[in-house]
Amino acid sequence: MLVLLACLALARCAVAQGAGAQTGMPLPTGVHIKFDSAESPKDVSTALKIVILLTALSLAPSAVMMTTSFMRIIIVFGLLKRALGTQQAPPGSVIGAMSLFLTIFIMMPVWQAINTDAIQPYLAEQMTYQEAWRRGTMPLRQFMGQQTGESEMALFVEVSKIETPKTLDDVPMQTLIPAFMISELKTAFQMGFLIYLPFLVIDLVIASSLMSLGMMMLPPMMISLPIKILFFVLADGWTLVVRGILTSFSL
Repeated sequence: MLVLLACLALARCAVAQGAGAQTGMPLPTGVHIKFDSAESPKDVSTALKIVILLTALSLAPSAVMMTTSFMRIIIVFGLLKRALGTQQAPPGSVIGAMSLFLTIFIMMPVWQAINTDAIQPYLAEQMTYQEAWRRGTMPLRQFMGQQTGESEMALFVEVSKIETPKTLDDVPMQTLIPAFMISELKTAFQMGFLIYLPFLVIDLVIASSLMSLGMMMLPPMMISLPIKILFFVLADGWTLVVRGILTSFSL
């Protein structure tokens, strides 16, 4: 199909060029990209700045998501899907959308504080860039500090070989962010373990029942899957899981 489309496009261009030659109208025949050589060190530095800026913009969404509640939520939903045993339900796009909107719901007070304390005063030229950065990172720093465990924080403070911080403001961002990420992974797997337990019990009961009845050729998953789905629906599982996720954050 791609080759056919390319041939049709070439044929159409040839017809258009013939029509342009008959009417005397010049038609573009192609696009040329030209790279000029740098004539001074300033031109080289400008090009490097552009490359660094594009790289930072491509990595910015991942960096922003790692400093929010997104990682914990999507891991818990992924473990819940595996505990249920459903292969494609709910789809990955649905889990990602649910995680994104729950992240917006949880992080909205933090983002509003950043907008009120730093962005709007900086746009109104009431403070410098350095002051806006310091005041803008304070709500995010407080949020991450409340979710970070003491052992994770102590690990990165020890490895970074900095002085023992007396307050959260003394912890550098390059130390706080990885400690927060490790703590989020730990909390997410703890919640996933608690979610797995009731479904594991159902699988064990179904497998032992089939074994005692002599139905060894019947896969236990065929019987346990609808029972787990029914149990999850009757227990209002989605509400319980979302409630547990929301209350797990210290806000």
